[in-house]
Amino acid sequence: MNQENEIYGLIEQVVEKNNFLLIEVLVRGEKMNRVIEVYIDNEEGITTENCADVSRELNSLFEEENLFSGKYRLDVSSPGVGRPLKYLLQYRKHIGRELEVKYSVNEEKSEKIKGRLTKVDGDKLWFTTKDSELIIDFEKVIKSKVLISF
Repeated sequence: MNQENEIYGLIEQVVEKNNFLLIEVLVRGEKMNRVIEVYIDNEEGITTENCADVSRELNSLFEEENLFSGKYRLDVSSPGVGRPLKYLLQYRKHIGRELEVKYSVNEEKSEKIKGRLTKVDGDKLWFTTKDSELIIDFEKVIKSKVLISF
């Protein structure tokens, strides 16, 4: 097992043990000066305290396992509104917000809408656009992100 797979596996264990969803792990930098970015989420939203708890636990585990020969920086945070939504679980907390969604209509065609997420029912996402109401199966979503409104 290479080091990145080992790091990912440890992160996944800690995140799931703490009842969060692992959204993404980015490892960058040189071997002697790594940066590990961990993005976690859940239905209620992530607090700074949640991130600090996961970070402390991961740091202890990394030290225990002696994973890094040089320095490293670990950043644990929520995905933030600019990041695409990847999991159905992430949508519930965004009910009432404007989203931009690209989805598959059929094998050859996709469409993009901007609409307010009004409901999540099973794996169906309900949107209201300025022209209509639309229901999209989650499995048809290609890319989706929350739009920031002021």
